[in-house]
Amino acid sequence: MAPRILLARHGQTEWSLSGKHTGRTDIPLLEEGRRGAKVLGERLHRAPFDGLSGVEVRTSPLARARETCELAGFGERATTWDTLMEWDYGAYEGMTPAEIQAVRPGWFIWRDGVPEGETLEQVTARADEVVAWARAEDRDVLVFAHGHILRSIGARWLGLPLDFAARIRLNPTSLSVLGWAYGEPAIEAWNDCGHLTA
Repeated sequence: MAPRILLARHGQTEWSLSGKHTGRTDIPLLEEGRRGAKVLGERLHRAPFDGLSGVEVRTSPLARARETCELAGFGERATTWDTLMEWDYGAYEGMTPAEIQAVRPGWFIWRDGVPEGETLEQVTARADEVVAWARAEDRDVLVFAHGHILRSIGARWLGLPLDFAARIRLNPTSLSVLGWAYGEPAIEAWNDCGHLTA
């Protein structure tokens, strides 16, 4: 079977709950986020995943992703990878979309990017690096990371421009699976939060 990439978004934080852009600021998980990470781990250790034996695991080095990985039961197997860090939002770090719109009406991150932070091209290059790594493996891979970079990986897995990521939202502690259909890159599951409501 062709390798798939499983994407786990980190659990809820104070800033993700309020909608603030959380790039490189190292915000810890809320208790809700910790519970969600444990439930996600329970799901990944049951059928059909069965603990993902032999799967390579990588995580963003930022605390919210690392802690989600650890609480889900994959910390000892995980390698930290800077490529999985969230978008560097530059001057918009810590701002909500409404606050940004107040100073820059019509702003759309997937088209306009951010001042003093990473460019669209830089984010695309990082997402492409993750996709290339995953496809080079002879087994599935699991990554723990952040909303915008994971959405970017989803767009680039499909061979689409970065702005497609605007159409594939991700909730905290969600699970997504990128795989194949008829030999072409495909989304097998996206923003699956069933484990949080079971």
